[in-house]
Amino acid sequence: MAARRFLVKGRVQGVGFRYFVVQAAWRCGVVGTVRNLPTGAVEVIAEGALDKLAALRLELAQGPAFSRVTTVEEQEMQATHRYTDFEISY
Repeated sequence: MAARRFLVKGRVQGVGFRYFVVQAAWRCGVVGTVRNLPTGAVEVIAEGALDKLAALRLELAQGPAFSRVTTVEEQEMQATHRYTDFEISY
């Protein structure tokens, strides 16, 4: 199991991006969490197989219809195995 922190920038708040991420994570078969940051970016912490994390990154780069993703930064992390589902953090 691998883990990644994705920092998604652009027009990604107020456009349903977190809900999109939850659906994308379910489709890709990864667990973790997503939250809005005060900077205007969206942070995604995801754990799963490397190919599934790569699939999630592709979906994050596309985003939902009303978003405009400019960058997706990716950082390797140590898997914590604490997630059992994918959820929105507030």
